[in-house]
Amino acid sequence: GEVIETPKKLFRRVAKAVAVNEKGDQSKWEKEFYQMMSEFEFMPAGGYLRTAGTDKPMIANCFVLPIEDSMEGIFNSVKWMALIHQKGGGTGFNFSTLRPKGDSVNSSGGVSSGPISFMKVFDAATRQVMQGGFKRGANMGILNIDHPDILDFITCKSEESEINNFNISVGITDKFMQAVKADGDFDLINPRDKSVVQTVPARNLFDQIVNLAWRTGDPGVIFLDGINRGNPVVDTLGPITTTNPCGEQPLHPFDVCNLGSINLSALVSGEKKVNWKRLNEVIRLAVRFLDNGVDISNYPIKQVTDMAHKNRRIGLGVMGFADMLYKLKIPYNSQEGIDMADRVMNFIYSISHNESELLAEEKGNFPNWKGSSYEKKGIKQRNLAITTIAPTGTISMVAEC
Repeated sequence: GEVIETPKKLFRRVAKAVAVNEKGDQSKWEKEFYQMMSEFEFMPAGGYLRTAGTDKPMIANCFVLPIEDSMEGIFNSVKWMALIHQKGGGTGFNFSTLRPKGDSVNSSGGVSSGPISFMKVFDAATRQVMQGGFKRGANMGILNIDHPDILDFITCKSEESEINNFNISVGITDKFMQAVKADGDFDLINPRDKSVVQTVPARNLFDQIVNLAWRTGDPGVIFLDGINRGNPVVDTLGPITTTNPCGEQPLHPFDVCNLGSINLSALVSGEKKVNWKRLNEVIRLAVRFLDNGVDISNYPIKQVTDMAHKNRRIGLGVMGFADMLYKLKIPYNSQEGIDMADRVMNFIYSISHNESELLAEEKGNFPNWKGSSYEKKGIKQRNLAITTIAPTGTISMVAEC
């Protein structure tokens, strides 16, 4: 019940912690970071508000961990997950590397219990850790559409109390969607030896996904080929197969991202117009702010630390969009509303990428830039990826959206 930090002191603490990473005039950046937070024009994610300026700040939000098809590999991932949850992060996994239920296990002479049984192990561990007392543990579990256990996976959350600490999504491929469109058959393949286990009508499988999603909210779907068409390092780091728990952040194994969102409603001027000039300034400040976050964050394991610094991935999003439309007297469900969404996000995308380019000239490209699509186009870039639309569950309330 004793207030040990006022909102003003909180924003001062965060602004100072982030500005410390600047080599130039730190007090200038601290002042500008403080101003945009205290005016609620931009709000960094909860990790910043909780831990920036403390001894071991972990301000990254989104993590993805690999899972190897061995007992040692599986329980390494459980350990890494526990360490991340303890610090307040969320984790994503693709379980498609694990052999299907009933498949042979040479090392023991027994049979595999399959990916869903191991998801329950991850779920139980999550329940115990409770994310460092900050919030409920959160995971994303993905199984690819061609895995032999896909039908069990689709229904794995229909029983209450099962796998509660997971959002689940089916990894969908172009090949599967083409089979659905053509009303053709689709092969389910054992990941261990690539043999065809079963052939099923693609539409029946798709209908089951749709039906369960409509009835229970799970599973979601993730379009893997679509994600990798926009993946700048697919040729060097390989394809992305997983996202963070809320699905907004596709990440490579051990990849990580820190988040923050622009409050669009605070960028409407007194004459009921979008203040594009100030929005430009806030976008540029926010990109610099989040890029500094990569360096000031503490990470739970070495592999994540390495990947964070090699990719320098950030997630700049928006909140308060409905409030902005209300202030502009634009109906949310109108074509004018859709056009405004287009205009705002185009503006944020182009300005933020331009700022990342300027930061690259000032501080250097992200180390995995070599061989990326950015290098091939001759574009300097400080960050592998910049924009995302995160849920803003807590910070939207802080900013009174």
